[in-house]
Amino acid sequence: MKTLSPRHLLTASAIAVTVGLGFAGAQQVTTDVSPEASQKAQEAANNNQPLGAAVTEDRSQQVMPGSFADLVEQVAPAVVNITTSSVVAAPAGGPGQMFPEGSPFSDLFREFGFPDMPGQDGRQGRRAPQRSNALGSGFVISADGYIVTNNHVIDGADEIEIEFYSGETLPAKVVGTDPNTDVAVLKVESDEAIPFVRFGDSDDARVGDWVLALGNPLGQGFSASSGIVSARNRELSGTYDDYLQTDAAINRGNSGGPLFNLSGEVIGINTAILSPNGGSIGIGFSMASNVVSNVVDQLREFGETRRGWLGVKIQDLTPDMAEALGMDSESGAMVTDVPDGPAKDAGMLAGDVITSFDGVRVEDTRGLVRSVAEAPSGQAVEVIVQRGGSEQVLSVTLGRRELAEGNAAEVSPETPGESELLGMTLATLTPELAAELGVSRDMQGLVVKSVDPEGVAADKGLIAGDIITEAGLPQQPVSSLADLDARIDEAREAGRKSLMVLIRRAGEPRFVALPVDEAG
Repeated sequence: MKTLSPRHLLTASAIAVTVGLGFAGAQQVTTDVSPEASQKAQEAANNNQPLGAAVTEDRSQQVMPGSFADLVEQVAPAVVNITTSSVVAAPAGGPGQMFPEGSPFSDLFREFGFPDMPGQDGRQGRRAPQRSNALGSGFVISADGYIVTNNHVIDGADEIEIEFYSGETLPAKVVGTDPNTDVAVLKVESDEAIPFVRFGDSDDARVGDWVLALGNPLGQGFSASSGIVSARNRELSGTYDDYLQTDAAINRGNSGGPLFNLSGEVIGINTAILSPNGGSIGIGFSMASNVVSNVVDQLREFGETRRGWLGVKIQDLTPDMAEALGMDSESGAMVTDVPDGPAKDAGMLAGDVITSFDGVRVEDTRGLVRSVAEAPSGQAVEVIVQRGGSEQVLSVTLGRRELAEGNAAEVSPETPGESELLGMTLATLTPELAAELGVSRDMQGLVVKSVDPEGVAADKGLIAGDIITEAGLPQQPVSSLADLDARIDEAREAGRKSLMVLIRRAGEPRFVALPVDEAG
């Protein structure tokens, strides 16, 4: 995916600061929902039925809807405006002088005691704390008042007020948040059942499908905009990112609002826009409902996320690596390191290629990370790996990622000789060289002293300072130049075009497939 410039990537929320008597908030709600539709929405809530369920199959399948009005009328009662409030301390030293110190105006304002002007002793006048108000959107997911929004909408708030489509307002409390996916779950208490909507299957959404975005853009109150799914599986900056891209107008204040399909199901939560000017240019991002719904379930049950943890470092396979491993395709995730944890306990090794996790085919590292995160911690799962040309089935009892977060693994190296090989000048790692490179003096391997800029190693991204610790199929330790020569000969005899080597760079492991038909 094309890298997005952080200064152009904006969360779709709106912020205002109140000073004195001023207040910025959502405009007065004007409802376009008929009394009949409101009554039907309330009846659905009383019967614990989601809104949008009455959408006909014909309408959800039509190529282009004649109007979104019926759909809006059905699902709007479940969409809410969110106003948050928090006390913000005045900046150190106040807001800055209104006039240059020493000017006649500065003296005049100080003489008549205006606030925020330095006193005679040079001290800044005291400022009272200000109250900051943020505006966002959300949607109700249950008749008993659970509401979903973005974490950044309510982050740091000490007061949260929910305004419903009817104009009624209720205070809300935070049930749980997940900054990793920017999801928050709120709860309101109401004597009556509240109309709600349900999540759909975002994996069923296709590029070109019609979608409807509802929310509170720029604090203007309830608003609807339509568009299509422009792209799927977009990544922005998070580990678990899985965004639907849409051209439906999303602006500041839409954050946390729902993105509906034509069946009235929520398939995304509007989160961010790509914009050079802060306004919608038709590139908006909604976190996919299949990610959101899993997080929401955990937040409702535990008040926190409890993601599975496999305990490996991984990288994507390249065609060269797949060929070197004797694999027919480059699907899977290559294990580069196995620190202490669930995978190591189950017998997984560096050099294994994970091809299946809990019965689901692994296409790449991103898919594996998502599958592991969605699996419950403490659950035993079947993991299939390719090792040395054969398939191995492992049973791994997953740990909990939140508890393991930050526990980094360390690696090892060692000793002498120097030679030109595979477009590199290699030397046996000695304790002295290890100390220079900042790695363990006990590590064994071959250090890359220099790289021929025209050679195959340079083409594969190797640089001076890399340490080759393993090579071959299966992976075997490399502690001398003779070891690497032997692995090259084995690859050639097996008819392979490439040799898989494991390198360490700044302590981080990575596999590289080096062509061996040009070895010198």
